[in-house]
Amino acid sequence: MAGHLQEWLANHKIEFVRQDSSPPVLDVTQTTPGLAPSDLSCVIVLGGDGTFLSAARWIGNQKIPILGVKFGAVGFLSETKKEDLYPVLESVLNTDFKTQARTRLLVTVHEGDREVTTQTVLNDVVINNGTLARLAHVSTYVDEEYLTTFRADGLIVATPTGSTAYSLAAGGPILEPQVAAILLTPICPFTLTNRPLIVTDTSTIRMALDKTATDVTLTFDGQAGLKLNEHHTITIQKSPAPTLMIKVPGQSYFDVLKTKLRWSGGKI
Repeated sequence: MAGHLQEWLANHKIEFVRQDSSPPVLDVTQTTPGLAPSDLSCVIVLGGDGTFLSAARWIGNQKIPILGVKFGAVGFLSETKKEDLYPVLESVLNTDFKTQARTRLLVTVHEGDREVTTQTVLNDVVINNGTLARLAHVSTYVDEEYLTTFRADGLIVATPTGSTAYSLAAGGPILEPQVAAILLTPICPFTLTNRPLIVTDTSTIRMALDKTATDVTLTFDGQAGLKLNEHHTITIQKSPAPTLMIKVPGQSYFDVLKTKLRWSGGKI
């Protein structure tokens, strides 16, 4: 499909750059990802949600609109199907499209006073326990007010866009993408009273592990990871730079949602 698209673009006298999806990075501190050229008019993603997140990471904070073309099994981030790609591209070439700004999260990790890394995510940042059968104890603060210590297999902090990803599988609610909120969803909590929580997107969330933490990893959109210990502090807030998603006329978010979740008998 990528080769056919390249041929189509060349026939329309359109210059393009081809970028393969990057594999996950196990230690985010050991690599410096390259960024998309700043003069791109748009980015077209052929693949599933993982490929889309890789492309969003490649774009970074640049105001380059992105179009997802569904090839994966679910594709919540895809705006169109591969069968409809070329009519949609014709509209994009004629600038007959709108974009929707999707909230991203700015994540900063400190070890003591030293900044370890700063990452931006479109879907979620996740504290994951490893293979050992031990709970993670995650002390959590919202705007410097102590909230609780989650005792769970992990904790997901998601955007509204990410509410249909890992958070949904962990029992979190679905948020419409334009809702001004950040979602906290514990993974298999030990205490049933530890439930998903929605806070405003003006909030600053701070998290830390207790001294018994072992084999715990922080992941960024499932694209990069970082091993954590009790000396790390994670701070999360809304990023000032959203992802700009190209929207296809006549298709609403709820149409996509009903189709993907097979509500009312819809089929993927």
